[in-house]
Amino acid sequence: MMRLRPELTYARKLFLLATLPLILSVAAIAAVVAHQSNSMSDREIAELEEQILTAKRQELQNYLQLARNSITADYSPAPPDDEAAKLKVTQTLAAMTYGTEGYFFVYEYDGTNLVAPRQTDLITRNWAGLTDSEGTPVVDELIRLARQGGGYHDFLWPKPSTNEEAQMISYVIGLQDWQWAIGTGVFIDDVLRSVAAARAEVQTRVHRTFAYIGAITMAAVLLVFMSGVTITIRERRLADAKLKDLTQRIFDTQEEERGRVARELHDGISQILVGVRYAMELARRQLKAGDPKAPASLDRSFDMLGGALTEVRRISRDLRPGVLDDLGLGPALQALAEEFEKRTGIKTELETVVFRNRLDEEARIALFRIAQEALTNIERHAGATEVSIKLAGHRTGATLLICDNGRGFDVSARGMAGHGIGLRNMAERMEQLDGTLKITQRSPGTSIDATVPLKHILPPAGSNRPRSEIGNAR
Repeated sequence: MMRLRPELTYARKLFLLATLPLILSVAAIAAVVAHQSNSMSDREIAELEEQILTAKRQELQNYLQLARNSITADYSPAPPDDEAAKLKVTQTLAAMTYGTEGYFFVYEYDGTNLVAPRQTDLITRNWAGLTDSEGTPVVDELIRLARQGGGYHDFLWPKPSTNEEAQMISYVIGLQDWQWAIGTGVFIDDVLRSVAAARAEVQTRVHRTFAYIGAITMAAVLLVFMSGVTITIRERRLADAKLKDLTQRIFDTQEEERGRVARELHDGISQILVGVRYAMELARRQLKAGDPKAPASLDRSFDMLGGALTEVRRISRDLRPGVLDDLGLGPALQALAEEFEKRTGIKTELETVVFRNRLDEEARIALFRIAQEALTNIERHAGATEVSIKLAGHRTGATLLICDNGRGFDVSARGMAGHGIGLRNMAERMEQLDGTLKITQRSPGTSIDATVPLKHILPPAGSNRPRSEIGNAR
């Protein structure tokens, strides 16, 4: 079974056109906000962590300076082999504990532990080569730093209170005369927890920001959707109203054209044919009676039939002149002007270049109908004695200019609203061709300027030049 894909309606296209850029923009903004937030949070957290660790290191230095001051009286005067002084120093350091986890430790340079008040199982044992669970050297690195005068070392170490490993920062100095490494340390698991909490808070803020952005986006999309629905409904109503108006105007035009043809048939051909019938009836009676006037009556009947044929040709020409299709717009306008002048007695002049059928069919028909409608209006309403028609091509298209010396009329929007559908038909024909129609009041009379764009002028036969390069439409 073949499934047909649904086509995109105007409303859907409008909705997509309005929402896709919005969604893409919001997504880009969200990505930038997330990137900037993460970058900023990483910098802030790194700075926070560094500040806390710097404070911890400074704290360790202060502790160790305090311990050094406490043993200076025993260490400074004692020779390297003064066991009594060493014992007193170890006792002093063992007694100096602080907090719940803090204490001082002492290692000889060979790795033997001398002081560990909170972890007494380390005392008197050699811990050279000791590493933590991640393989980081502990005692050997502390001794190396002490030999160099002092430094910081990070490693995992069991907390005395829980006997579980935690990250420790230690600071150590060396008593070079006794070959001792004295130091202390502080566990920073609380620092890591603070950093993790800060990072979690930042992520929560980022997620909250994303939620706000998503909510705003959905509200905007909903607003666009509702606006699109409103506009679509309104445009559909306007389109329906315009369609009804256009349909009514088509009906009015058809009725007007039918009425005009009916009047011309009744007033012209019908009366001529009635006259022909009476003349032929008279000729028949005269022939039966042997009246010598019968041939004259027949001649008059034939003349009247010729007039009927001429009238039929005129009506046919008005409906759709064959010369327009065969010879082009110029000859068609010439025939129209001559017939108009003959019928109305209004002097009509035509000035045109030889178009050689260079206008396409739509433009030819539109300009001819505009000329036809303009002449009809001049005959009925203008009271003019002279009419001039000019048709010329130029670099931007072709222009038909019709001027008369009649009484004119109000060309404002309010004034034109009272006129019939003829002017509206003229304007709509130009609108369909993307052309322009200008009606200007002169002194005396009125001018009608109808211009079609260059795209309606065909290139010469056998020419490949683009229309933009074509000069005057000759």
